[in-house]
Amino acid sequence: MSTGGFTFWSAVRLVARREFTERIRDRGFQVSVGVMLAILLASVAIPAVIGGGSDKYDVAFLGPQQTQLAQTAERTATLLDVDIRVKPVADRAAADKALRDGKLDAVVDQGRIVVDSGLKDPLAAVLQSAWATVERDGRLTAQGIDPGAVNQASAIQPMPKTTLDPDADQRDARRGIAFVGTLVLYGMLMLFCMWVASGVVEEKSSRIVEILLATVPAKALLTGKIIGIGLLGLLQMLVTAVVGLAAASATGTIELTGDMVYPVALVLLWFVVGYAIYACMFAAAAARVSRQEDLQNVITPMTTLLIASFLMAVFLGQNGGTAATVLAYVPPFSAMLQPVLTAADEVSVVENLAALAIALVALVLLVRLAARMYEGAVLRMGGKVTVKEALGATRGSTARKG
Repeated sequence: MSTGGFTFWSAVRLVARREFTERIRDRGFQVSVGVMLAILLASVAIPAVIGGGSDKYDVAFLGPQQTQLAQTAERTATLLDVDIRVKPVADRAAADKALRDGKLDAVVDQGRIVVDSGLKDPLAAVLQSAWATVERDGRLTAQGIDPGAVNQASAIQPMPKTTLDPDADQRDARRGIAFVGTLVLYGMLMLFCMWVASGVVEEKSSRIVEILLATVPAKALLTGKIIGIGLLGLLQMLVTAVVGLAAASATGTIELTGDMVYPVALVLLWFVVGYAIYACMFAAAAARVSRQEDLQNVITPMTTLLIASFLMAVFLGQNGGTAATVLAYVPPFSAMLQPVLTAADEVSVVENLAALAIALVALVLLVRLAARMYEGAVLRMGGKVTVKEALGATRGSTARKG
């Protein structure tokens, strides 16, 4: 098939290139990407900074028992999995100054714990236990009892821990990644599908579409528009994924393994499929109107469906269940639910592929229907074109060609 010297796919490439280059040069798009990356980096960095300093403590000991207290505190901290560092200070005045300057978290002097403002529970447990041990040894020695023998008798190894679900921490991390990915996926689908819809109405209201259709067929124009804007969305998703994973790995929030990267890859895959499905619906609906003021009315069913899919992913996907499992195979709900359910180990790779196959079959059927509606409605100016009128116009055009 060729029109105006273009084959169908060469026309699609031409339109896609036009959409991609125009959108990527748009200052609003560039600003939105920058803002999104800034928010993403902040969401990764802030928890790491807040949480990073809470498990490392600098402590000083004064008085005649300082050496014994320091050694006992270090042994206790190791047992309780608390990171403390013993810092030397010259005297109490220097210790108080270090506390006020934030260089020390606590000072133990003459049976008292001195802090600047507050004492964290892990550090308090270490210091209180060390003090109790040193005091007990002193009292035992005063009564002629060998503290070493008592310590040896009470040196009992901690009970070993057996975890029934050893993958729980990793699964929680995957759930977190999938949840953030779903938020980004929802935002990107809404943004780029709206671009498709507004672009269709803009070309129709300005009658540019009449000039374009004199050169390329309607199906090629629709396909190129969806592909061009979709490639831009995929590029933004890739940049977001790479920056987010790199930042999380650099801050120690996650360890980059296959299990961690897989949910991100699924989000990217389902962005492509979900975007194609929603973009077809948005474009077909937008072709029915000639003014931007009427656009919101015709795309409300699609935006409602997209919001419902997101809410189901948030409230059902995190907990699984029959409803979530069933909807995970129903397009377009599958685009939101599959990444979240996979991260929670509710669905397998085989089930991912099955859901993807169903979505692709639905996409093929939807592309044909959307192309018919777009072709039948995009040249009809004036009021809103009904679905029946759009499909009827296409059938009539086909009959005349025959």
